[in-house]
Amino acid sequence: MAKELVIVESPAKAKTLTKLLGSRYSVKASLGHVRDLPQKGLGVDVRNGFAPKYVLLEGKRSVVRGLKEAARAASAVYLATDPDREGEAISWHLIEAVGLKGKPTHRVVFHEITKEAIQEAFRHPRGIDINLVNAQQARRILDRLVGYKVSPLLWRNVRRGLSAGRVQSVALRMIVEREREVQDFIPVEYWTIEAKLVGKIVAEGKKTLSFRAELVGLADKAEKLEIHNQDEAENFTQELREATYLVAKVSKKRVLRQPAPPFITSTLQQEAWHKLHFAAKRTMALAQQLYEGLPIGEEGLVGLITYMRTDSTRVAEPAIRETRSYIEQKFGADFLPPHPRQFARKVKGAQEAHEAIRPTKISREPELIKPFLTPDQAKLYELIWRRMVASQMAAASFDNTTVDIEAKAQEGKAYLLRASSSVLKFPGFLVLYSVEPSLPLPVLAEGEELLLIDLFPQQHFTQPPPRYNDATLVKALEEKGIGRPSTYAPIISTLQERRYVDRKDGKFHPLELGLLVNDLLVEHFPPIVDTGFTAQMEERLDEIARGGEEWMKVVQDFYNPFEEMLTKAAINMVKVKQAAQPTDETCPQCGKPMVIRVGRYGKFLACSGFPKCKTTKSLSANQA
Repeated sequence: MAKELVIVESPAKAKTLTKLLGSRYSVKASLGHVRDLPQKGLGVDVRNGFAPKYVLLEGKRSVVRGLKEAARAASAVYLATDPDREGEAISWHLIEAVGLKGKPTHRVVFHEITKEAIQEAFRHPRGIDINLVNAQQARRILDRLVGYKVSPLLWRNVRRGLSAGRVQSVALRMIVEREREVQDFIPVEYWTIEAKLVGKIVAEGKKTLSFRAELVGLADKAEKLEIHNQDEAENFTQELREATYLVAKVSKKRVLRQPAPPFITSTLQQEAWHKLHFAAKRTMALAQQLYEGLPIGEEGLVGLITYMRTDSTRVAEPAIRETRSYIEQKFGADFLPPHPRQFARKVKGAQEAHEAIRPTKISREPELIKPFLTPDQAKLYELIWRRMVASQMAAASFDNTTVDIEAKAQEGKAYLLRASSSVLKFPGFLVLYSVEPSLPLPVLAEGEELLLIDLFPQQHFTQPPPRYNDATLVKALEEKGIGRPSTYAPIISTLQERRYVDRKDGKFHPLELGLLVNDLLVEHFPPIVDTGFTAQMEERLDEIARGGEEWMKVVQDFYNPFEEMLTKAAINMVKVKQAAQPTDETCPQCGKPMVIRVGRYGKFLACSGFPKCKTTKSLSANQA
């Protein structure tokens, strides 16, 4: 009896499905996309409805030949590519490339590679969702139009080999603008004053715990006191040194801290950077391995987490029940909230109706499967596991205490100082995490007199906004609606590979080439690098996926003004290249003024007497 053919993207995923599906099926891998727009040439007919010209990818002919042979021998074909737009497009391309028309062909979708999920997917196959395909196709064509139309202008006016990505250029602009904020920032001096105090009855041996309180303002005014320089700080310190202190008010409040939702793509990348210092690309590569399946002892190959490209915090009911059961058995009923937690996190432009990223089985505790994973796989799995379990646990509770202290100085002036503490009373979900202990304040009563032990004036300077790192850039892209779960890591990698930005001490710094390319794009293609415009385009792509817009109209609406910008830029970029910026430096050969010009390798110093004098020099750091 002929087997049924299942096509997936990767060999690792194929190996896991082979084990789960059994001998009735033959599972083959396409090794990702098999067709795309050609490497050479635009590949898009802009005068004929933007019809794309797809070709077999280099090196995929033998793969497609093998899939054709397997399909001919199969009784039916199941396309089991990833459950998102990219996966839907790969399946659509496979139908064309492998010649599956006329053959019983089904699309199966699952968000975790477990026996139960696979069986459920195969019980409910469907056809290709052409709306998802069109959304991916529109994105690909838009990116190709920008890349192939703008990049040649950069080649002619800056350097050969440069490229301008539609979404990457927006991320580059964000990094460049943040860098310029940092460079232009002027620090402002300010001072704080803390007082070390103790209860007056300490002299009687009844109280020994001292504490610190910060000067916040005048006792009879609401606004915060600002101390601008050392002279002011010394004046306040002198007045406080001669003041008498008493407790004006004691406020106590029980505060609950709720757990965070399980991970989505962006929050996983952010937390992996904060906790593990994994770059976004590394995080996604490890998550892919955990999703596709790894050999776990006697279990064999098994998918350890759900699909890792998602913007949904939804969790399936069976997974919630399993998690709550585990919490009750492991930690006790006190650690279980009375009702399951439901998260409705709103992500700008959320598109996929997936689940959150979670373990496929909560009973696979990190320590149990750690021997079967690489150290990095184990770290990421533990991060995902803890986040999922914590999300269904009881809140942590803290006793927060705030003490207002009045310092009565001479001439009737009174200052307000404030001390606070937060003491953990019930750990709740924090039992899964290490929590820094907080020093409690001593028991103080309103009206109680205090003794001053010492004062601590300290100088500070305001800080510039921090440069982006992997976590903050992904968060900013998500908040602004730039890109989607599958694009965050490639955006960052592309900027680094093109040498537009560099990562130093975990922070992104634009390189000279990135600054130059960004400035040209901002000047000549402002909508392309505008965050609002790009976010709006993402929303229209989402609407295509929902069936609410025609993909050709979306592309046409983009292309008409883009074509006008191209025509103007072709002329104006040459003018910028030829324009010379004067300097105070003179030519060492002929004595004429040196000017700054733009060449294929960026900016450089050139003699204004060119072409008679061909003297050139590199720019110094301050000139650049």
